[in-house]
Amino acid sequence: MNPVPAVEIAGLVKRYGDKAAVDGLDLTIARGAITAVLGPNGAGKTTTIETCEGYRRPDAGTVRVLGLDPATQSAALRPRIGVMLQSGGVYAGARAVEMLRHTAKLHAHPLDVDALVERLGLGSCGRTTYRRLSGGQQQRLALAMAVVGRPELVFLDEPTAGLDPQARRATWELVRDLRRDGVTVVVTTHHMDEAEQLADHVAVVDRGKVIANGTTEELCRGGAEDALRFDGPPGLDLGPLLKELPAGATAAETAPGQYRVAAPVDPSRLLATVTGWCAASGILPERLSVQRRSLEDVFLDLTGRELRS
Repeated sequence: MNPVPAVEIAGLVKRYGDKAAVDGLDLTIARGAITAVLGPNGAGKTTTIETCEGYRRPDAGTVRVLGLDPATQSAALRPRIGVMLQSGGVYAGARAVEMLRHTAKLHAHPLDVDALVERLGLGSCGRTTYRRLSGGQQQRLALAMAVVGRPELVFLDEPTAGLDPQARRATWELVRDLRRDGVTVVVTTHHMDEAEQLADHVAVVDRGKVIANGTTEELCRGGAEDALRFDGPPGLDLGPLLKELPAGATAAETAPGQYRVAAPVDPSRLLATVTGWCAASGILPERLSVQRRSLEDVFLDLTGRELRS
């Protein structure tokens, strides 16, 4: 087992004018695992990944990918990594399978192109030019191009954006197979369920820094481990309920008429407190359930629930 991490980032800073897109970010990614990098739009995750891929140079700090500096040793690094950009990276006039075969020929020991085409459902559009592919087909072609060279490390930026459920599941299975074969996978995604399903490790980035780091289980276990959810009339005043719960409790209307209450107490006590408050307030809760804290709950608690411009 190679003791050198797949990715080591220390004190990374990247500025655009007077704005710091990445501001002293530290992150280590282990080999042979799937790591999900999450963050709101503008958090700095894409800039961080693009720096790891060698597309951007850091203004400060160090970045090492497979032990190499992507800014100065890109020629040695490029054959060992696969990159799936969120968009672009393919000649608009190239036919899909021809482009994939061309990419395969750039590598010493590529995967079987025909098998990869069949697995990702690209056979029917093999002679179609890239510009005429649907968004989902373009995504699947970009994924195939990223993995066809048998990389040691692959960066996938929003790999299932725009995919239908069948293609999404096929993508997940391919990512799991990459891990099984010892490939390190770094995924940026806005789909919390995708990160929960795939990732061995999750890093949450916001305002240019890593603000949380760990397995999904570790992140979801922090704070209130269980949350109670129920439906009721929209616009309930939850202030009186919070007064009946211990310090550290949260109560929010997550959508009109949908409520989430969490507190660092035994779930049975939480249930009794909430139902008692509902009864005293003349509220009939519907679809009431105690649920484990989800990765989405953690993400929103860490980065805030308000929309950002």
